Amino acid sequence: MYFGSHSIPELAGLKFAQRMQVIRSATEQVPTPQKLLLNLLKLAILVPLFFAIAQWDSWQSTVTIVLLLAAYPLLTRPLTFALCRPHLVQARAKLKL
Repeated sequence: MYFGSHSIPELAGLKFAQRMQVIRSATEQVPTPQKLLLNLLKLAILVPLFFAIAQWDSWQSTVTIVLLLAAYPLLTRPLTFALCRPHLVQARAKLKL
């Protein structure tokens, strides 16, 4: 499980902007059901976040909001990298990086 693009072997030797370009290109190749799964996971995190913000009344709500904000990238980035990984070599070759 990769939490950062710098540790993915298929992207070794690329600068940050180039890695992001390859990842964007690879996400376009991910099948629709997998994209749907990823987007549903994102919604499952964002909806409670917005409800917590809408009902914000104390410091305890602030803790909930901070935890949900931290959970979003911690869950979605590794899943995005895992779904894109089979397509990274092809995307990198397509971009000639």
